[in-house]
Amino acid sequence: MRTFIFFLVAALFGLLIFVTLRYFDNEYYFFAGYVVVQFVVLATAWNILGGYCGYVNFGSAAFFAAGAYSSVALHKFDPTKWMPSIFGLEIPLDFLAPLFPLPIPVLIVFGGVVSGFIGFGTGYLTLRLRGAFFAIATLALAVVLQTLVINWDFVGGARGAYIIRPATAAIFGSYIHYLFLLMLSLAVIAVGIARMIERSRLGYGFACIRDDELAAEASGVPTLKLKLIATTISGGLMGMAGAPFPYYIGYVEPGSAFGLAYTVNSIAMPMIGGTTSWIGPLIGAILLGTVQQVATVTISSAVNLLIVGVLLVVFVIVAPNGIVGLVQQRFREREK
Repeated sequence: MRTFIFFLVAALFGLLIFVTLRYFDNEYYFFAGYVVVQFVVLATAWNILGGYCGYVNFGSAAFFAAGAYSSVALHKFDPTKWMPSIFGLEIPLDFLAPLFPLPIPVLIVFGGVVSGFIGFGTGYLTLRLRGAFFAIATLALAVVLQTLVINWDFVGGARGAYIIRPATAAIFGSYIHYLFLLMLSLAVIAVGIARMIERSRLGYGFACIRDDELAAEASGVPTLKLKLIATTISGGLMGMAGAPFPYYIGYVEPGSAFGLAYTVNSIAMPMIGGTTSWIGPLIGAILLGTVQQVATVTISSAVNLLIVGVLLVVFVIVAPNGIVGLVQQRFREREK
């Protein structure tokens, strides 16, 4: 019942944000807001593995890009040009033509499945590694996937691919309004999933792994199984965040999809907000994402990573447990 109430309140709050932005009637607010909400999803997804389980993932951009390029692949897929054969009989796929291009909600689900599968495979191969070794392995994953995409001509390869989005969407009018609402809905789902995990037996298992994995194994906690669940959920949500990206930006190439900003922000935002709670990544993403968007307009987008670095250093010194940890500490001091 509490979970239902949380989703209902979060959905109503998201709807209020959407209606408020439409009242101001400024397209830029939707373009900037999309990026901020996108980082809410990425930060929340990273925190499921990095914050709850204590496994630092440097491959966020790889999962994000996997979702983006799965959308590109489905967008460029033309069923009329494919004619598979079974037992020597060719089967025309012309009847599928009216279904393409697929709607973005379907692409989001497909991107989540692809990235979730990649997360499961990565977890199975690397989760026996711990600490810095696991972090390096996830970084290598991003390099491998980027190399594959660069050499995959169907999705544009190194030259990139153009995605011409419609100018308008039914009911919503502007297409960017539609994309923003989809990403806002995805953020509500991601935060809700993180909250459910934190308050469940699964979340307690993750906390055991984070605090002392060897002791958890000795106590009978199925650590490998739990870590596979964490990598799958985390990767799936990151892929879902990346799936609408080609439609938002209009042109996607390996340098943008595998951008360093996605990896750095997805780590910095939970650390600034607080990694032990679902609300920490939400606070960090809204704070840092908003500051970056303001800096992009007033100064330059080139200073975004500088802002992340400076804030990260400040919070590591002043509030190593993030904003949520700092607030909790102040409350404990008042109680004494």
